[in-house]
Amino acid sequence: MQYVSTRGSAPALDFEGVTLAGLASDGGLYVPAEWPRFSEAEIRAMRGWPYWEVAVEVMRPFIGDSLTETELENICMDVYCGQFSHAAVAPLVQLDQQHWLLELFHGPTLAFKDVALQLLGRLFETFLERRDQRLTIVGATSGDTGSAAIHAVAGRKRTEIFMLHPKGRVSDVQRRQMTTVRAPNVHNLAIEGSFDDAQAHVKRMFNDADVTATLNLGAVNSINWARLMAQVVYYFTSALQLGAPDRKVAYSVPTGNFGDVFAGYVAAKMGLPIELLMVATNVNDILRRAIVDGDYSAGGVTPTITPSMDIQVSSNFERLLFDAGGRDGAAMAEQMRAFEATKAMRLTNAQRDGIKGQFVAFSANQIETARAMQWAYQGSGQIIDPHTAVGLSVARDAVSDDSINPLTPIITLATAHPAKFPDAVERAIGLRPALPARVGDLFGREESFVELAGDYDTTRDYVLEHAAGSKA
Repeated sequence: MQYVSTRGSAPALDFEGVTLAGLASDGGLYVPAEWPRFSEAEIRAMRGWPYWEVAVEVMRPFIGDSLTETELENICMDVYCGQFSHAAVAPLVQLDQQHWLLELFHGPTLAFKDVALQLLGRLFETFLERRDQRLTIVGATSGDTGSAAIHAVAGRKRTEIFMLHPKGRVSDVQRRQMTTVRAPNVHNLAIEGSFDDAQAHVKRMFNDADVTATLNLGAVNSINWARLMAQVVYYFTSALQLGAPDRKVAYSVPTGNFGDVFAGYVAAKMGLPIELLMVATNVNDILRRAIVDGDYSAGGVTPTITPSMDIQVSSNFERLLFDAGGRDGAAMAEQMRAFEATKAMRLTNAQRDGIKGQFVAFSANQIETARAMQWAYQGSGQIIDPHTAVGLSVARDAVSDDSINPLTPIITLATAHPAKFPDAVERAIGLRPALPARVGDLFGREESFVELAGDYDTTRDYVLEHAAGSKA
């Protein structure tokens, strides 16, 4: 399997190459040169398999010769048979006759990012050992990616991580899950500004010759294809439980950086019968506007009770625009250059036509989000976090809007444990969720992080000064 950049001019790489590279050298994102596809019989054959076996089957075509069958099986067994508190890894919970929750928060940091990042940590270790190299991971987080990435690589000999988060814009639990990890290869940076500012710093570092000449940079954000690939698996496991491939399913996905919902698009490309992907946003609704009206124009970021979705620039949306618009790398590069300069973009007719039919998009404000939390609790006793509630609110809107067949089951991705956002949950349902016992001492641990100004030069200079993994 070879991978190409969405912007057309970076060299094609194999799976090992794109895993270690993260961002393409031309500023684009790597995607497979072609989508592998399963037949209905091949999908049907996976029914009843444990999560790790489905992971091997779904990911094998993307990995190609970069891992042997034994290596892939051992990694998946190690990650998915020992790192999650639920034996199913991603269990389904029924809310009513049409609505289901896919619980993705049973990993070590209580968020869906663990499902992919626990795997990514093992992939890094395997490939770096093979090459006898070190990797400096630079990432930005709006809340959950940071802690999941840190827990995946903390203490590893061949990786170090610099994780940027927007100061004061992540929850106390999210921050502490990053800043209380005391390992010499972990650096937490709180920067002034928004997540979009932090993400822009990270992207710029990958294209900064002073940085790339000194450090082997790697990415853990969903710009890294390997992370996105791992997220495709739970679309298969959940759809199989509800009758796929003989029954279509739909998904409502709380969406910020577009990686999780793009994984659903990949699953559909691979042959999974997904009737509809619902892009669920909060009031920072650039993705809703892009899908509904073709207007991908960034505005200011409004802080909300769903901080992981307080985003105006969704990196993975570029992957969809590239694939849906005909895979013209040169045209995509020009379109993105214009967007980066003006923060405004009109989708082309080809892009809109390619998106239409597979996606719908709705947004939920904070009142609607609270109502969804109340509906889940009062109707089925399920306590959900506000991000999941945005997805559930949108799923219910899609039903009332006749966007979805009333007989099609809708799976809302439950992306975080409610205890990560106890204040918002308590305000909505009058009950404060407790942290699971495995992380119950979180608020008794000592924090360690560095506060930085919001400009790029300050961030770059700090990373260069404190990184141990130089190429020399």
